[in-house]
Parts: sequence; C-alpha cells; structure tokens
Amino acid sequence: MTSDMAKARLAVDIGGTFTDLAIEKGEQRWTTKVLTTPAAPEKGVLEGVTQVLAKAGMEPGDLDLLIHGTTLATNAIIERKGAKTALLTTEGFRDVLALANEARYDQYDLNIDLPQPLVRRRWRVAVPERLDNTGKVLLPLDEAAVRQQVEFLKGEGIESLAIGFLHAFVNPVHEKRAAEIVQEMWPGMKVSLSSEVSPEMREWERFSTTVANAYVQPLMASYLGRLEVGLRAAGLTCPLFLMLSGGGLTTIETASRFPIRLVESGPAGGAIFSAHVAKQRGFDKVLSFDMGGTTAKVCLIDGFRPQASRTFEVARVGRFKKGSGLPLRIPVIEMVEIGAGGGSIAQVDSMGRIQVGPESAGADPGPACYGRGGTHPAVTDANLSLGRYEPSLFAGGSLPLKPELSLAALAEHVGGKLALSAEMAGLGVVEMVDENMANAARVHAIESGKGYEGRFVIAFGGGGPVHGYRVCEKIGVKRMLVPSGAGVGSAIGFLRAPVAYEVVKSLYQRFGTFDLAAVNGLLSSMSAEATKVVSEGAFGAAVEETRIAYMRYVGQGHEIAVHIPPRALTAADVAAIRADYDAEYTRFYDRPVPGSDVEILSFAVTVRTVEAHVEPVAPVPDAPAPTPIRTQMVRDTATGEVAEWPVYDREHMNPGATIHGPAIVAEAETSTLIGPSWTCRMDGLGYLDLTQEAA
Repeated sequence: MTSDMAKARLAVDIGGTFTDLAIEKGEQRWTTKVLTTPAAPEKGVLEGVTQVLAKAGMEPGDLDLLIHGTTLATNAIIERKGAKTALLTTEGFRDVLALANEARYDQYDLNIDLPQPLVRRRWRVAVPERLDNTGKVLLPLDEAAVRQQVEFLKGEGIESLAIGFLHAFVNPVHEKRAAEIVQEMWPGMKVSLSSEVSPEMREWERFSTTVANAYVQPLMASYLGRLEVGLRAAGLTCPLFLMLSGGGLTTIETASRFPIRLVESGPAGGAIFSAHVAKQRGFDKVLSFDMGGTTAKVCLIDGFRPQASRTFEVARVGRFKKGSGLPLRIPVIEMVEIGAGGGSIAQVDSMGRIQVGPESAGADPGPACYGRGGTHPAVTDANLSLGRYEPSLFAGGSLPLKPELSLAALAEHVGGKLALSAEMAGLGVVEMVDENMANAARVHAIESGKGYEGRFVIAFGGGGPVHGYRVCEKIGVKRMLVPSGAGVGSAIGFLRAPVAYEVVKSLYQRFGTFDLAAVNGLLSSMSAEATKVVSEGAFGAAVEETRIAYMRYVGQGHEIAVHIPPRALTAADVAAIRADYDAEYTRFYDRPVPGSDVEILSFAVTVRTVEAHVEPVAPVPDAPAPTPIRTQMVRDTATGEVAEWPVYDREHMNPGATIHGPAIVAEAETSTLIGPSWTCRMDGLGYLDLTQEAA
C-alpha cells in the first residue's frame, strides 16, 4: 500500500448551488466548482470529476480514495421531498411525534407555527406490545396485529417504514421481530429500527430520528447507488467514503443504512477544515465562517476541535429559535446555519424592510446575473452591483455574469419599493446579509457561553472571504484568515477528516448501585461495533478510542458529558468518574449538589484513526508587494462611497507580501475583500492573514 502522502485523494461536496471538488496528492492540489444538478446530483458530480481529473492530468484509475459529503438528506427534510413514510409503534403512542414534549419555542406567539411530523397521522399505526424500562416483556408482541398493519400500509403505497417501540433502546427484541415479519410480507421494504438508529431514552427524540432516517433512506440509498455505478462506469476503482455530520468518515454501506447521520456532512467538512487550519497556525480560539451559495455556517473551535453535540434540529420554522425544528439525536458538529448564501433571495417585506433568505435561487435558475431564467435578486446580484466581482472571471471564468440583469432585478424587487437606486438597493442587501450572519455568530457564542475577545475568524466558501471582513467588524474581531483553496474549503476538509464512527447506547446506572460487569460488557460490545465499521476504511492505520458517559444528578432533566477511560472499568474508576462529574458540573454551574446520587443515562464510544501531527508554520520574512492586475470601482458598504480598488492575483503573491486595503485579492473560486482599514499579509502557507488597523 502506498503512503498517505503519495495517495491521490478526491473530495466531493454537493451544495445547494455549487458542487466543489478537490484532488490532493502529496503537496499538490487541484480544485474546481461546477453547478449542482438538483434533479440528478450525480450528474454534477461526474461532470466535476471529469474536470478536476483533467486539471490534475490524471485518469480515474489513478485515484486511491474518494470522499463525499452532501446536504441532500437535509434538503429532503426541509423541502419535504422524502419517501412516503409510516411509523409502527406501541399501542397508545401513535401521537408522540405530534405531541412532542409539549413545549412552545415562543411563549408569547398566539399564532405559533409548530413543526409538523414527517409522517401523517393516518400512517402512524400501533400494535399491542410493551416492555418496561429494564427491557422486561410486560405484553408480548401481537404478531397478528403487525401483519394486519403491514397489509394496511401496503395498500397505502408506503415506501419506507420506521419501527419505534417503547423502551426498545433497552431490549430490541420486539422491534427486530416486527422487522422480520415486515420483510417476510414485504420483501425489499426499507425498515429503520429505533433500537439501531437512535438507541437512547426519550421516545420523542428517538422516534423523530428514526422517522427522519426512514424518510430519507430510499432517496439517499438510490442516489448513493447511482453515484457508485456512475463512478465505476467512469473508471474509478478506489474506495468510496461518506462524510458524517459528527466529523468522521464511514463506508457507503453504513451511510446507506443510516443516512440521517449525513444531514450536516457538508458543513462538518468545513469545520474540520477550519480546525486543521487553526492547528497549522497555532490559533486555539477561532470562529469558522463558511458562506456558500445557499447557506452560511458559523462554528466555534477551541483547542483545535470543533464543538460537538448529541442533538440537532433540522427544518426550523422559527429562525434562530431552539425547539422550532424536528429533533435528531445523532453525533453532530455544533454550529449555526442560516439561509444567507450567494443564492439567497432578497425582497422587501410588508413592513418595508429588506429581507434576505432563507429562500434560495439555488443552481437552477440561480441568481438573476447567471442568465439562466432567474428574475429575483440574490446576494450574488447585490455583490455584483457593488463592483465586488469581475463579471467575466466569476467562478474562474466558467460562469460569466450579466450585471445588467442584476441591476434590473434589484431595481424591480428592492429599489423600486424603497425609492432607492439599484446600486443602493444592492448595498442594503449586502449590509443586511452581513448583519444576519453577524447576529447568528453572536447568538451562537452566547448560547455556548463564550465570547469573541482574542478569537480569530477563518473565512472560506465562495462567499466567506467576500463578506468576512465586514462580519468581523460587526462582531468585534480584528483578525481574519483566508486559507488557500478557501472557495472549496468544505471539500478540502473532507480530506482532513479521520475515519471514525460513534456508537451510542442507553444503560441506566446509579453510582449507588453501579453494575461494573454490565457496564463493561456494554462498552466492550460498543467498542467492537465501532471498530468493525472503522476497520473497513482505516487501511491498517492506527486508531484511538474515546468513551463518554452522559450523567446527571438524580431528578434533573439534562445530562453532562464526562469522559471515561477507554478500557475495562474498575471500582476505583467508578469513584474517579463520580468526582469528574462533580467537577464538570461545578464548571458549568459554580457548585455541585451535595448528598445527591448521580445517574448515567447513556454511553458513547467513538473509534477513529489517529490524526497526523501538524507542526505550526514558522514566520516568514517580508517580501515585496505584488503589482495590481486591474482596478474595480467598488462601493464600500460601511460608507456608501465608490472608489477605485486595486485587484491582485493571489497566485502572484509571495509569502511575506503585504497589501493595504481597500483592495481585492482574486482567485478562481472566490475573492478576498480587504476593507479600507485592513491590512493583508500572506503567510508561509500561502494563507491570507488580514488584520484591522488601529483607528
């Protein structure tokens, strides 16, 4: 087997507007962007593969590994374009999905709009069966009732089935037997079991996650199958891996079984990319800012690791409002994602305010300036009207823009309603989208109990370097880094991700009656399960294991994650883990709760390949500034003034060269704007290091 450095690895990231591709071999990298083909995403992938291989001078058979991430699962849920899904559940619990936890995300909204379940009530069917909280059978599964409900669902034309029984996370026997009956009566029906998808307590979250998995499984399995066939037909013989929302990689077989774990795979790649860049520069506190064609994502990274979470909401009906989406209990990298990308549509609302997103023009028809039939102005149109893009060189010249269409769309849908010129309407749109992104970053920091003092921003994606310096000004950050390959940052992040898999299972324990044998047995089986998945893609690389227990004081409603040793536990370990919990609780809430026992609700075991050591880059001496390749008339969004901004070619900059703003550094996939009070210096890695000068 060849070494990692000698391998040719291809990463593919499907976004709402563009599909990004990157090949790395040793120190060399080749990238490209193509428009996403929403009706058949694999077509855009295959077109991009052809283009990037040609750039690299390679043949399909030269690739050693392909890594893929996509937002298709997320989009299917948001747009309600998944399969006709049914839920088979315990008698008396068919309405759990609708009742949720009976909370209101906005207590004072009398006309509150709550998220609707993915399964209509007619297709939520129940059968007699019951287990207690220890997994003991109280009422045997009524197999005749299962058969009757299956016959009903067959007549309804159901395409995917979720099975979620009460307390199945402790004992899956009834779920597995029901699945066997379904397969006997309905060969080929796709079945998702809650005991496999999300084997944790809290039936609403468990049922919601299982239903979401079933909802997207036919779509994702079909897409992944078509993609694999297309790639093999094109001559690719290398292994194919999928990016997981938690930041690891897994096999196509596992991804097809549990596609819900792919919901945030694209944004996760961006966070991994930022974490790697932070490690290269030795920045231990950063904000990852990824602005693409459809959405913008912000993620806090401390100690070179993105924030992680066990819960995630998709398809929120209330912007920025927790509790307004469908809950998923899956491993995710914690971030805030808003509808603020290059394709986000701008309009004037009923109160005469400029509103941007969450609706997007996507890739088809795209912003008005694409000339593909779009008539509504998008953020890209606004940037073009301000002179921020050279129309003939957008996306490396592969997609020439039409400024006149942008101005017409801005005048009709924004300027005309506010008595503004098209150019001033464009300024309003850009300033509004920048404020939306800055506000999302503020909210994310507050919810995480963190701030921005001493923090750096790493900006990437097609729009991140364009909007980054202004977002920095709004949140009070004075330094920003734009890595090389920023336009396809998420795809490059895929190449930095470890092969990893997490297994989570519930086993209720109290420290007062801790069962060492039961806990060690469970952890050992979880470790074996995770190791088996990882070994299929590790190629013999060294792996490491982490274990976490989710704990709380008896009577509390939420857990705290505490790391435990990745080996068989001893009685001494139990006392140490209890002490670690008290310390962690004190870190959150200032003091422990004396005299209260602690309970463990679930355990998580993650196995991952060991990440390569990264040595921070050394400083480089100053170098002469490059010569501008042209100038552009640009309107400054802070002052509204139009001035001549020099434009520099990033490829012609040398490490150590410094540029003073206002200026633009152009490259194939994006442009970096350097504001009037900013200075840009290229570091030893070829990254653009922007610093705001003192007033």
